[in-house]
Amino acid sequence: MSPAEQEAPPVGEEIHLPEPSILPILNATGVAMGLVGLTLSWWLTGVGGLLFLVTLVLWIRSAARDLSALPADHSGH
Repeated sequence: MSPAEQEAPPVGEEIHLPEPSILPILNATGVAMGLVGLTLSWWLTGVGGLLFLVTLVLWIRSAARDLSALPADHSGH
């Protein structure tokens, strides 16, 4: 059976989606602030780097919490 001919999941099967989050936007803002700070000011680089690191840790924790909430027999397919 080719990949295009695979059976569809059963009707009513729950699809897992992560909950909405502002963390990716804040993470990107931290990177941008850090890069702009390289040309403007060292403190802007520090604030951007700190924002990046904090949001990165929070984002990873959130993703790990979401994954641990999935059923044990979840195969990822």
